[in-house]
Amino acid sequence: MSDLPPLTTETIWAILNETLEDDTVNRLAWHYLGYRSGTDDRWDITAVAPDWQEAYPEPPDFIASRPATVKLTRSIPAEDKQLLKEKLGFQGYKVNELVPRKTRRATIANWLLSYMHQIGMAF
Repeated sequence: MSDLPPLTTETIWAILNETLEDDTVNRLAWHYLGYRSGTDDRWDITAVAPDWQEAYPEPPDFIASRPATVKLTRSIPAEDKQLLKEKLGFQGYKVNELVPRKTRRATIANWLLSYMHQIGMAF
């Protein structure tokens, strides 16, 4: 997955502003969850947390799957739930923009920002 963009606040904004393809957004989440390309079209999940391995032995399409996105939301520590607003100044979407695709992308962006915070990456 070396063709992924770097994990930066610019990448988080690209997710929120929809300038990254859905596939790339999914692959970013998969990568930082620990999913790796394996052999024979199978995924190497040895670096994936056990609860994710059990629920999703293959990486889920977060953009299309509400249950997977709910699980991702629940895995964000409470103190990181508002990072998009607090650290990036993201005000959310307007009511007429609230569609599942956008809100799921925002969830992925928030999870990635939380990941950055949890491992001590500057943003």
